[in-house]
Amino acid sequence: TWVHLACHGKQDPKQPYDSHFVMRDEHLTLLDDIMERHLPQAEFTFLSACHTAVGDEETPDEVIDLAAGIQFSGFKSVVGTLWEVDDSVVKHVVEAFYRYMSGDLKDGGVMDCTKAAWALNCAMHVVKTKVPLEQRMVFVNIGV
Repeated sequence: TWVHLACHGKQDPKQPYDSHFVMRDEHLTLLDDIMERHLPQAEFTFLSACHTAVGDEETPDEVIDLAAGIQFSGFKSVVGTLWEVDDSVVKHVVEAFYRYMSGDLKDGGVMDCTKAAWALNCAMHVVKTKVPLEQRMVFVNIGV
């Protein structure tokens, strides 16, 4: 129900369904590997990959980006990126984000994808002395 991808993302503005994530063995394509699957319990995806929530420069509202494709496949909430992310500093954002997302677990609760925007906002405040502004602004939440 939850997916975290820390890899390279390749957007194809001419053929958006051919956009993919670069995995070790082969590409994980938007259309063949993600959108065509029946994922009834899909809840949340964190895309720690470059340019996952950016459309084409000429038609930014018309191209399906990787984050939107993930959401269209059934995931309720997706965290994506607007430009290149720096692995050495992004780890601080990811750690802080999941600390907020998993806060209810110690009291017997469950992780709730509807708290993703809140957790992302909290994480940005926590890491502001460790992570440069341009690397904090790169993340966006799409969905609930």
